[in-house]
Amino acid sequence: MGLLDKLSGLLGLKKKEVHVLCLGLDNSGKTTIINKLKPSNAQCQDIVPTIGFTIEKFKSSSLSFTVFDMSGQGRYRNLWEHYYKDGQAIIFVIDSSDKLRMVVAKEELDTLLNHPDIKHRRIPILFFANKMDLRDAVTSVKVSQLLCLESIKDKPWHICASDAIKGEGLQEGVDWLQDQIQAVKT
Repeated sequence: MGLLDKLSGLLGLKKKEVHVLCLGLDNSGKTTIINKLKPSNAQCQDIVPTIGFTIEKFKSSSLSFTVFDMSGQGRYRNLWEHYYKDGQAIIFVIDSSDKLRMVVAKEELDTLLNHPDIKHRRIPILFFANKMDLRDAVTSVKVSQLLCLESIKDKPWHICASDAIKGEGLQEGVDWLQDQIQAVKT
């Protein structure tokens, strides 16, 4: 299989593998988003809070994603930084209906952006303003304002309104992320 793998890689048939960190506060919908991006026969029916982290895989048209789904619970957030070095992209999920914790999400984002393993890298960041289906949800534009995303000048970023349960907005985000990763790789 080694020769076949090399040959398919040379011919561009083998998908490039990328490591993505999925971050955000607990209960923002990270695991549900990652689950929804997997093929339907590989999706879990019951989503439970992540303890520590899990590793999930899914494919897009040209990339194979290995996603580190990191727990957003306060006591586990300090684990995030141990994975920054190997991450080639970040998915940051925000519960757009949780206005009270938007400040905490911003603090965690600021800590992430100022970490030495992230600060000087042009790593793409995809934001999912999740739970848009809920009555109290603010728009993705408002989430962007609350998190001061326009101040991120040294990294490509994009925000998508999403409803992880229905899968809405997810493909748009993955398409953008795929384009950004491929632009960096070339």
